[in-house]
Amino acid sequence: MKNFPIIETERLILSPLEEKDIPFIVAYLQHRIYSDFTSNIPYPYTENDARLWLKMSKEAFENNTGYTFGIRNKEGQIMGAIGLHDRDDDKAELGYWIGIPYWNKGYVTEAAKAIVDFGFSELGFNKIFATHFPHNPASGKIMEKIGMEKEAVLQQEVKKDGEYFDLVLYSIFNGEI
Repeated sequence: MKNFPIIETERLILSPLEEKDIPFIVAYLQHRIYSDFTSNIPYPYTENDARLWLKMSKEAFENNTGYTFGIRNKEGQIMGAIGLHDRDDDKAELGYWIGIPYWNKGYVTEAAKAIVDFGFSELGFNKIFATHFPHNPASGKIMEKIGMEKEAVLQQEVKKDGEYFDLVLYSIFNGEI
């Protein structure tokens, strides 16, 4: 794909991350809960972390290995992010976060449905999977709402801050939505 896609849903615009998003990303991810609920968001989250993440996201798109979208309202304000990352063998991993002011409003579910559809219809994946920590059941609820099914509990799968954590694995296959 030559140009990064822009996907519109009923309430959202999913588009590439931009330099102007950095202050908002840093402000959202300052809350310790993001680090506690994810395997790859550090605490404290710095501007340098955001710049590195934007660079990695751009390189993943250029190398055809990933798509990281800003989740935006119709006015273009960033609210969070969602991505699909190619894990070879025609499968991809779905990941997401959204700013606390936007929790429990269905935005991530709306964005995730659109991204899963994009992954199957435009990118031709056979399987899309996602994981969450057991202490973040809200993320699992999103996975269920978009049609994913619980596949396994990966025991002591992630080491973070010197501690081992289980991950709950969900997946959906092309043709199931």
